[in-house]
Amino acid sequence: MKLSLALPRTRELSAARRREAIEGYLWILPWIIGFLAFTVGPMLTSLYLSFCDYRVVSPVKFVGFQNYRYAFTIDNLFWLSLRRTLAWVVFTLPLGILGSLVAAMLLNRRLKGTALYRTLFFLPSLTPIVAAAILWRWILHPDVGVLNYLLSKVGIRGPGWMASVEWAMPAMALIALWTGVGGNRMIIFLAGLQGIPEELYEAAEIDGANTLQKAIRLTLPLLSPTMFFNLVLGIIGSFQVFGMAFITTQGGPANATMFYALNLYFQAFVNFDMGYASMLAWTMLVIILFLTVVQLVLSSRWVYYEGELRR
Repeated sequence: MKLSLALPRTRELSAARRREAIEGYLWILPWIIGFLAFTVGPMLTSLYLSFCDYRVVSPVKFVGFQNYRYAFTIDNLFWLSLRRTLAWVVFTLPLGILGSLVAAMLLNRRLKGTALYRTLFFLPSLTPIVAAAILWRWILHPDVGVLNYLLSKVGIRGPGWMASVEWAMPAMALIALWTGVGGNRMIIFLAGLQGIPEELYEAAEIDGANTLQKAIRLTLPLLSPTMFFNLVLGIIGSFQVFGMAFITTQGGPANATMFYALNLYFQAFVNFDMGYASMLAWTMLVIILFLTVVQLVLSSRWVYYEGELRR
């Protein structure tokens, strides 16, 4: 008798769970449709177009690996834009991470007016990219710019900045650091610093550790997961640099700031070579994915988590 009563209850419970599962799928169905239509669909389409000759006004023609072969063996602009982007990553990312870390450590001190200082550091990152570009084009103008005017007052002849092949990249880096050091990266570092228990610093002081020793032996190891997170996001973001260069220099002068994403844009929306642009996009995806995997593999050598430190 007990068994016969248990079976109907089990069936009722299974039916209720099925109804609950179906109801849940119906609730997320609009998101699934949107994801398939506006994310997966365009990605698969661009993957197919990367193997095609497609110039918008002409029919799609499958050409196999011809786009990839042309990029890797003939197109000098492909390699130039890739070198420019790699140089940008190597030059700006370490400075940006170090600057954000130093800013976070300074703002983590419990001083009077800290809230105001945090606001002032964060404000440049809130400036729209167009407004920041126009502002810095005026500041760095070689003839009427504020910076060159101030340099002339102390007897220094200012460089051409964005009009100069040698100074265009440093000028772009200056703008990127101005908008990026006090931005989200600094906030993430600040959150990581505030998550370190004060008891560890007190114990280190009792053991006779000075400020430098506490920073090297405590702060940096405990902050390494946050540093790793910022490093991954920083490399991804640096490879996609586009807006500032597009507004200020259009890739010039003499392709000095022709970044990979900017080259992709020109191929797609100026030359209307959508097949070649799709190839560039998927090549960028593979490069970023490869660098991310390398970082994940190497992270075990320098990223320390709390559980590992306790062991």
